[in-house]
Amino acid sequence: MFKTLIAGLLISTAAFGECTYQADNAKVTWTAFKTYAKAGVGGSFDRTHFTYKSAPSVDALLAGSRISITSYSVNTANAGRDATLVESFFKIQGSERIDAAVVTAKDGKALVEITMNSVRKAIPMNYAMHGDKIVGKGVIDLADFAMIPSLSAINKACFDLHEGKTWQDVEISFEMAVKSTCK
Repeated sequence: MFKTLIAGLLISTAAFGECTYQADNAKVTWTAFKTYAKAGVGGSFDRTHFTYKSAPSVDALLAGSRISITSYSVNTANAGRDATLVESFFKIQGSERIDAAVVTAKDGKALVEITMNSVRKAIPMNYAMHGDKIVGKGVIDLADFAMIPSLSAINKACFDLHEGKTWQDVEISFEMAVKSTCK
């Protein structure tokens, strides 16, 4: 009788610890830099398509998730700036779409494969849980994606505003709301 009670308790305890994690949505934001003082200009994208599979852990949920971004839907909360970014940056090289897939995720470190301008590059990112959200951050170099012609065009279009300097490194981040169901 005692062995049966202990076995039942162990089985119910093991079952209680099983969780399934699901994502609500993902938001991608970025910060580009202008002027020699390296002033940041941030934004996001209005049109994204996020896919994921439910998983038994946050790391597993993140690994394998994907997002497809319509770059022409850039949003900096300034319509004039948005139009300039579309016309003088993304359209210069026909970079209408950006795709990203998390290849690996473990212990706060992720490897995210980003495809932009028909160039695919694996970018390391750090991530952490903040409440019920996964927040990740990393940096891309526009040269790695052969985007220097677009960088030159935006620098020319915004020469006075940028005081002649537009940086080629761009901070990128994502935020993903997470829900868990535990037995």
